[in-house]
Amino acid sequence: MEMSPPRSNRPAEGPRIIAIANQKGGVGKTTTAINLATALAAVNKKVLVIDLDPQGNASTGMGLDRNQRRTNSYHVLLGESELDEAIIPSGIPGLAMVPSGVDLAGAELELVQIREREFRLKEALKGHGQGFDYVLIDCPPALGLLTLNALVAAQAVMVPLQCEFFALEGISHLVRTIERVKKVFNPGLDIQGIVLTMFDTRNNLSDMVASDVRAYFGAKVYDTVIPRNVRVSEAPSHGKPVLLYDFNSRGAQAYVMLAGEVLKREREAAA
Repeated sequence: MEMSPPRSNRPAEGPRIIAIANQKGGVGKTTTAINLATALAAVNKKVLVIDLDPQGNASTGMGLDRNQRRTNSYHVLLGESELDEAIIPSGIPGLAMVPSGVDLAGAELELVQIREREFRLKEALKGHGQGFDYVLIDCPPALGLLTLNALVAAQAVMVPLQCEFFALEGISHLVRTIERVKKVFNPGLDIQGIVLTMFDTRNNLSDMVASDVRAYFGAKVYDTVIPRNVRVSEAPSHGKPVLLYDFNSRGAQAYVMLAGEVLKREREAAA
């Protein structure tokens, strides 16, 4: 099923491409990708989410059936289909997806045999997705070739960071990887921001981690924090972003605020 990209006021140079990455699992990457995308679409931005995680949680969280994923990010990376052929509507106005598929689990091994394998997604995006304002790439919880493709294709990285004891230890590894990618493959890559997730107001550890992260990364950390919220956890099982599942919940409102911060930073960077 194909969808022509919607019209947009975005300049002709194409969409803003943001990779949502952290090599640790369970930190809120997918939740952030689908809810940030929904919040941006709600303010009339045209958004494309690329599910680059073999687990396909972003596709499931948007309510896409398995039979809707026959053409997916695997086929795009391997050059078996054009990006536009893999784009399907999400059911949310202004928001579309390139889903993941089970074949993506073997893509790392297949990509090893291909020349310039790090640039497959970047090349696939060239000349495509021109009608979108933003492309958000949901990365797998690993720093392999799939995440590398996302970092090479992206202009910026958003890092969801769970408020837990080993948070800074994990993110330092990711930052080193981003710096290597910037040096070797993508000089324009930068960290757009770090978003603190699963913040528990009842837990002193969350405050301590937040303070440490802000002390280390300063203004790179968003003011908005995503709380630990049962409605956020429930929403994917209903195939909906939390903004559609329970808009008035604390989690949904936090993602609305995060979208506002993202847009503000984008405006300031463009000024």
